[in-house]
Amino acid sequence: MPTSTLTLWDRFARTADRHPDRPALTAGDTTLSYAELRTRAEALAARLCADGPPPRRVALLADRTPVTYAAYLAVQRLGAAVVPLNPAAPPGRNEAVVRQAGAALVLADAAGDARPAGRAAPLLPVALTDRADGADLRALAGPGPQDTAYILFTSGSTGRPKGVVIQHANTDAYLDHAVERTGAGPQSRLSQTFDLTFDPSVFDMFVAWSTGAALVVPTRDELMDPAGFVARHGLTHWFSVPSVVSLAARLRRLAPNSMPTLRYAAFAGEPLTLQQARSFAAAAPGARLENLYGPTELTVTCTGYRLPAAPADWPRTANGTVPIGTAHPGAETLVADGEMRPDAEGELLVRGAQRFPGYLDPADDLGRFAAGEPGKGLAPYTGGQLTEAHWYRTGDRVTWDGDDLVHLGRLDSQVKISGYRVELGEVEEALRSRPDVVDAVVVARTDRSAPVLQAVYTGDATDTAPLLEALQQRLPPYMVPRTLLRLPALPLNLNGKTDRDAVLAALDTACPAAPGTASRPADQTASGARRRPTSERNPVT
Repeated sequence: MPTSTLTLWDRFARTADRHPDRPALTAGDTTLSYAELRTRAEALAARLCADGPPPRRVALLADRTPVTYAAYLAVQRLGAAVVPLNPAAPPGRNEAVVRQAGAALVLADAAGDARPAGRAAPLLPVALTDRADGADLRALAGPGPQDTAYILFTSGSTGRPKGVVIQHANTDAYLDHAVERTGAGPQSRLSQTFDLTFDPSVFDMFVAWSTGAALVVPTRDELMDPAGFVARHGLTHWFSVPSVVSLAARLRRLAPNSMPTLRYAAFAGEPLTLQQARSFAAAAPGARLENLYGPTELTVTCTGYRLPAAPADWPRTANGTVPIGTAHPGAETLVADGEMRPDAEGELLVRGAQRFPGYLDPADDLGRFAAGEPGKGLAPYTGGQLTEAHWYRTGDRVTWDGDDLVHLGRLDSQVKISGYRVELGEVEEALRSRPDVVDAVVVARTDRSAPVLQAVYTGDATDTAPLLEALQQRLPPYMVPRTLLRLPALPLNLNGKTDRDAVLAALDTACPAAPGTASRPADQTASGARRRPTSERNPVT
């Protein structure tokens, strides 16, 4: 590995040396310059190692406040791995993440509503006013290229979240390309629409902090009004899930020419439809539009497609989505059929400098990699040492459209809800774990204006309210089904398997969707049990 690899802290510190007085972060009413943010991050880092060696892994309750970003950088300054925790997730789930990650402590904004992660690790409230207390950071060697930069946990089909380990070498390979692609510089102002538990946030933070640009964090309400957010803060760069575009258009908050300051706009986390792209292009006529693709395991994004400047030159795909394009520099892609043979349509396999070294639990690696070379035979990975030659199996079905890849869907039950990866099996397992539930099937309604989860179950639970409460205690909000429907038995097809078409028909009969809506009223289940408000249950990012 080249010795010139930059860590995430290296990138920030180098920019802070060059542009100390430029704004680095705006969050709420607070704006910090690069020098101010560096001072606060180093003070927090010094506090964390004042009584002994620096921790190896640190969990961070990731409210998007100024102190959270300073704490993220503080962990990077120590050479430790940051483990972001979803503030909206149930404490039990966050405790499980902290235990699996082996985090030594949990950092939380002292001014916020700290929700401790149980007994998994001590909770340490931190503030921007924390002082260094005399600790000398100069003796810290810092991380190497193969050290872990962050660990993110994704939904797992077994009912247990999977830890994705990303090294500094992975982030360096990605950010070199991302910085060049965006054209960001000291005068740029970048949006930060993604939660820190979602890896596109690494793009937001470190494209900005590699170039001297300002990172601007919206409130939840501002995400509903991207044009207003862009105009108020003079943003030049935008990055979000495509569903933000649909939501803004539905609320009539994406008028033509309403975002004239934008020069670059990218979308990831969900399929970007050509209609969504047209709506955004009309609102931001001066922006270059890109569709980016990549699972967490491949470090934010690994392919990209830039739409031509003239909409008349845009591609026409069979499924109405924008192509995901071609591989980033240093990434190698392969499309393989069900027999693991190269083909024009099939599963997308990727390897290269951005590919992660493997899951936190090596047991999760089984079946997720492939060994071999195109034309010489490929075989699923069944164990042993993972090498750079192994391909990561994305589970995404793609096809070639000329020189570009087009995303066709999944080969398994994994879905995306507001950009978050959800294994339907994990939600089903959470339902089946209830003593009064015998079986359950969860479906993703991607045929609606906003994708939602719905579930049917069998058993003695006639009141869905306790089931819903149990799910909310176990799963993050975006994984809790919008609808719970009890059936006397699951419908089966001629092969004895669950008939998902019949499940959808039963849900449509019990919970008909009004034209232009995603489901029945969002604060009720099929049996009328009250739900939490949508803003708490299913955040936009």
